[in-house]
Formats: sequence, structure tokens, C-alpha cells
Amino acid sequence: MFPLFDFSLKLNGFPMKEAKAELQKIQAVPEQVFETFIENKKLEIVDYHLKNNSSYKKLFGKTPFTTWNDLPIMTKKDFQKPLIERLSNGFSLATVYVNKTSGSSGDPFIFAKDKFSHALTWANIINRFGWHGINFNSSYQARFYGIPLDFIGNRKERFKDFLTNRFRFSIFDLSDKVLEEFLKKFETKKFDYINGYTSSIVLFAKFLQQKNIVLKEICPTLKVCVVTSEMLFEEDKILLEKQFGVPVVNEYGASELDLIAFQNPEGEWQVNSETLFVEILDENNTVLPYGKEGRIVITSLFNKAHPFIRYDIGDIGILDEKSTPKKPILQQLIGRTNDIAILPSGKKSPGLTFYYVTKSIIEDDGNVKEFVVKQTKIDTFDIEYVSKTELNLEQIQKIEAAIALYLEKGLVFKFIRKEKLERNKSGKLKQFVSSLTPTLSFGEGVISK
Repeated sequence: MFPLFDFSLKLNGFPMKEAKAELQKIQAVPEQVFETFIENKKLEIVDYHLKNNSSYKKLFGKTPFTTWNDLPIMTKKDFQKPLIERLSNGFSLATVYVNKTSGSSGDPFIFAKDKFSHALTWANIINRFGWHGINFNSSYQARFYGIPLDFIGNRKERFKDFLTNRFRFSIFDLSDKVLEEFLKKFETKKFDYINGYTSSIVLFAKFLQQKNIVLKEICPTLKVCVVTSEMLFEEDKILLEKQFGVPVVNEYGASELDLIAFQNPEGEWQVNSETLFVEILDENNTVLPYGKEGRIVITSLFNKAHPFIRYDIGDIGILDEKSTPKKPILQQLIGRTNDIAILPSGKKSPGLTFYYVTKSIIEDDGNVKEFVVKQTKIDTFDIEYVSKTELNLEQIQKIEAAIALYLEKGLVFKFIRKEKLERNKSGKLKQFVSSLTPTLSFGEGVISK
């Protein structure tokens, strides 16, 4: 088979041969000297941007660079200015890869990567998917993602799907009638793997559960399912593996950076240490040891076109105590810093705690297909849900009692049944939304990946 995927990347000017060679070289660095190797890469990228990027130099200030911990923490707000003002010397909009973040954090921005840096991203993704027997040049993907609805954007995305050997299931309408059409595609096409947003794939699995169908029995070529962009709860993973009949792999990434963590064949959420440096910081920007919960802060070690140095991605997580510099393990991804619920008592809790507690009750009988929790006031929450029938009083009382037990008493809930839930432009479903602006603190609740 002609390597169409590799060819499409080469056609776009990404030096894949050199990037794959660089990745192999990094992976060959022995464990005992890997920390020194990373320290050198960190200093190289800082030195490069201080010399070649006026935007980063201005952010850094006039103080001479002495230690890593003195470097400023970058946030999305630092990128709320024209991209041309943020590019390093020697790069132009015509010579870099340009894209836009999804805006799921509330602060979308346009970013750039130099062509080699982006090629390294793809080399890394190809490597990780290869752990599970997926070859992008030959493996056929069932893609559960959004798609632009305008004619030109739609055609462009469909052409990319053709070049990258994938069939896209548009997730903006997930009614039973549409899911039935999805199922027919699996009966007629030889898919090797599923890839896409967690909530949409879970909804498809629930549809299969209702019909008592195991997907691999009607699509025997299916090998694995890779979920991304949204939280994967343990009970959902069990459901997916049961209804699909294949292993489920958890992916964590960011378009502006790279693949951040990917579940390896041993079931560990292995952090990308080849092209990124990942730190966990507390609210005072102090580096926390392995096993402690804090803000995920990431440095892109190869992107020369645009600085991402000690960049606060807006997520909260924990690196496992068994992590090493060469093989960090993401123990838990707890949620986003802007998904913190402030309660009347002053307590702050990850909003996903509400979602998790409610989920454990609301889906017991299979009536509710999906739901979101929205905090509208300090003591008031809307629970919007899609179901065959309305929640009854007993179910509502159980949810209120569970939340009072796990969080606190006196909270007010409004249950709103809807035909379908609102997703953002890319098709993601935000499971918890707060209209309040919290002040972040840590250690008050954990949702396991």
C-alpha cells in the first residue's frame, strides 16, 4: 500500500524522515543520563527564545536568566495578541505551521510551530499509536469528531480524512436514528481502530448496550479504541471495552503542544518526555514532587517558532511516584483549573466531582444517555440531561443526598431535560461548567482517570 499518510505530511513540508530519526535518537538516550539530556534541552530552548523572540524577552523582563524556577509561567492570556508579534526571528506566517486551539478552556488563540517541531509531534503520535498495532499508512480509522459545517471547511476536512485513511462520524447529532447509521458503517467497512471524543464514543457504546451488540462481532477487523479530549471515567472504560470488544486507550494532548500522555501497553499513562518537559506546580509556582496534585505546566523543547516555556495549560494532575525523568507516568488528570466549583461554605472542589457523583446514580437504569452539570450561582446548579423519560422524584432525591454526603448540604439543583446537549464548535462536550470565577486551590477532591 502506498504510504499516503507519510506522503501527505511530506507534501505539507514537514521533514518526517529527520523527525523520526531525531525521536529514535532521543529514545536511545540511556535512563541514567536522560535527566542531564533534558536539562540541556530546556536551557537550549530558553536561550534560543531569549535571543530570538522579542515577545518572550519582554515577558521575561530585564533580569538575567539564572535558574529555571525564576522563569515566568506563561498562560493563554500571554498569547492574546497577533501571532506575527509572537513569532521568533527568521520565521514568518508562510514558513510555519499555524493552527488555533479549540477554546475549551475559554481562551482560544492562534499558535505556530516550526515545521520540524510539528514533524516531531507527528513522529511521536505515530510512535505511540504503533504501541497498539496501528499504522497510519494502512490502518483504517473510525473518527468520532466534529467537522466544519460550511461547504469549503467541510470539503477540506473530508479531503484530509481521505489522505489520512479515516472515515469521519460527525458527532453533532447523536440521536438513535443517526447512531443506527453509524452501526451500519461498522457492518460494511473494515475499521482497524476508533479515535475521537470520549463522550461521543461512550454514547455510541450505550446505544450498542441497549441493542446487546458487541462491535467487534460485526466488525472483526477492529483492534483498539483511542479516546481523547474529555475525561474517561473507569466505569465508562469498562463499558467501552465490553461493548466494543477491544482494548481502550486513553490519550491526553494539546494542539499547541504535542501528545502529552498516552496509555502504554502496560496500562500506564506515559508522559511524553521526548519533546516536552512536564512539571506539577502549586498555587505559588513551587515545583511539587511526584505524587502531589497541582497545575500541569509544560515546556515545548523543540518549538523555535513560538515559545511555550513553563506554559500553564490549565489542567490539574498528579505525576505518579514511580515516575522517572525518562518515563514520567500521569497518575491522574483531575480536571481543568477553570472547572473548579466554589461552594457556599467556601470549599472549592473540582466540578467533575458533581458530575462523577451524579453519574453514579443517574445512569443506573440506562434511561439517561448523557448529561452536564452547570453552576449558575454559588449554591445553584443546573443538571441538563438527555433521556427517554424524565427523572423521577426518587432519582432526584438520591442525587441530592449523594452530593450532600460527598460535598455539602443546602445546594439547590434544577433538572432540565433536553432533546440534545450543546457541544462547542469542535464537537466537544463540556461536562461541568461554572459561570463563577474561582480562585484555585488544591487537594480537595480527586477524580481518577
